[in-house]
Amino acid sequence: MRVLGVDPGLTRCGVGVVEGVPGRPCTLVAYYVVYTDPADELPLRLLHLDRSLTDLVAEHRPDAVAVERVFSQHNVRTVMGTAQASGVAVLAGARAGLPVTTYTPSEVKAAVTGSGQADKKQMTTMVTRLLRLAEPPKPADAADALALAICHVWRGGTRSKLAAAADQARRGGARR
Repeated sequence: MRVLGVDPGLTRCGVGVVEGVPGRPCTLVAYYVVYTDPADELPLRLLHLDRSLTDLVAEHRPDAVAVERVFSQHNVRTVMGTAQASGVAVLAGARAGLPVTTYTPSEVKAAVTGSGQADKKQMTTMVTRLLRLAEPPKPADAADALALAICHVWRGGTRSKLAAAADQARRGGARR
């Protein structure tokens, strides 16, 4: 399974692509950070983010997209930009006909480190180890995006298969 993970942000949006199967180490495909200029008008920034994510989805042909779920922060302005970037990421996946799953930061931390309370340094260290990289991915937005992709391979892939099996069982049961 190939997953494109997105750590949404309006100024810096992390994107990471990994391949793997549940229970096995994942393999790094690529990672990026999409930057937008805070001096630009919001519509131009969102358009740049949309085009960049659409291009990355087309280039890497993932089987699924994993996006960090926006959570409440103290700075409302930051939350708004993150939420808008998140919406663009979800749309890029949906437009390509891909399943899109959102994960809370604590879900990703628990999947990657075993603790939902892990800090950024612990997350980056584990992503580096899990992907067998010579050095940590930088900036942290890229490491976070890779963590989202790993989380989906390990948790979402299994969840999707169970849901598909349950759906097929329901459809098969209705025919009888």
